[in-house]
Amino acid sequence: MLETNNNNLASLPDKIVEIKLKSQHPEAVKSIIKSALIAALQSTDNGIKITEQRLDEFETKYQLSTTEFLHKFNNNELPHSGDFDEWIGESRMLTHLLDKKTKIQGVELVD
Repeated sequence: MLETNNNNLASLPDKIVEIKLKSQHPEAVKSIIKSALIAALQSTDNGIKITEQRLDEFETKYQLSTTEFLHKFNNNELPHSGDFDEWIGESRMLTHLLDKKTKIQGVELVD
């Protein structure tokens, strides 16, 4: 059974929320959760690495940093193209993955 100390977790993005789990096998559940967090962090790190490689490819190809590219693109200094759409997508993905990594790393298992 999953219990939380707040019914609307989405409204508390910057607050610490404690989640309590009840189980007849608490150590096994704790081990499963710890393993899942480690796997999620590894998967996220792999995604970050792949995404950074893709961004590097675009930056090399177009001789622009991603920051410069986004600035120029958002100011309509560059035309739309498939590459540019992918570049924007990769940039957004990196932001998402870095945020996810921060959230995973912020989880603390307590007894």
